Amino acid sequence: HIQFPRLLKMGALETSKVTKDHEGWRLITCIWLHAGVIHILANMLSLVLIGIRLEKEFGFMRIGTLYVISGVGGSLLSSLFMVSNISVGASGALFGLLGSMLSELITNWTIYENKIAALMTLVMIIVINLAVGILPHVDNFAHLGGFTSGFFLGFVLLMRPQFGYINQKNSPLGYPMGVTKRKFKIYQIILFVIALVILISGFTVGLVLLFQGFNASEHCSWCHYLSCVPTSKWSCKAPSNYCMFCSAFPVSVMRTFLGRSFTFNMMVMFSLQPLSA
Repeated sequence: HIQFPRLLKMGALETSKVTKDHEGWRLITCIWLHAGVIHILANMLSLVLIGIRLEKEFGFMRIGTLYVISGVGGSLLSSLFMVSNISVGASGALFGLLGSMLSELITNWTIYENKIAALMTLVMIIVINLAVGILPHVDNFAHLGGFTSGFFLGFVLLMRPQFGYINQKNSPLGYPMGVTKRKFKIYQIILFVIALVILISGFTVGLVLLFQGFNASEHCSWCHYLSCVPTSKWSCKAPSNYCMFCSAFPVSVMRTFLGRSFTFNMMVMFSLQPLSA
């Protein structure tokens, strides 16, 4: 387990450092830091199970870009709501990958089989993983920000050309082509434009508010329940050390979540694996 003062020196996210000391780079560096061995194992297991599949299908550049921007989106939302806390971890970026899987399924809807079953399974897994964020010491705002960023990025970066277009493009010379097929469906282009506008607007507004010192939690009396719901088992009045799926939990508890994370991500893999273009 790494001490948080040391993590802060290495680039952990603290809103006051970003707004008062103009250290905006912390929105990126915190993605690569983790609070302990179990913390990094949980995140890297998710990255292996989800990231490799996406990278094989869409390439390093698109998935790498999606991963980093989603991580920044998670850091940005966390900075606006968790003003007095320190956060580290890659779960915002990982939730971005999960969000992109959902939007990729939607935007490429016509080329998939078993789409309803895959959609229901994916939605269930997303809800369960987000629900884990209501536990103490977990920065669920980073999860939500990363997921939302990744969801809209999926419409922008993960569009697939239609089969008709690919068949015409690869057909032998002299072979009758018929009517020229569009590369993308109209609805794909519409979703692309809408998502791009939302992304640019959201990041612009968020960054402006952040550097103006805006504290979103002061303007939303119930929003803190999105990150922690107090029960008889735990209190949300905890020290200001947060991480995106954090090893501040007892090891026995974290082992349980590590196992659940593995189970959920394996469910994602097997539910979407039969889908073939």
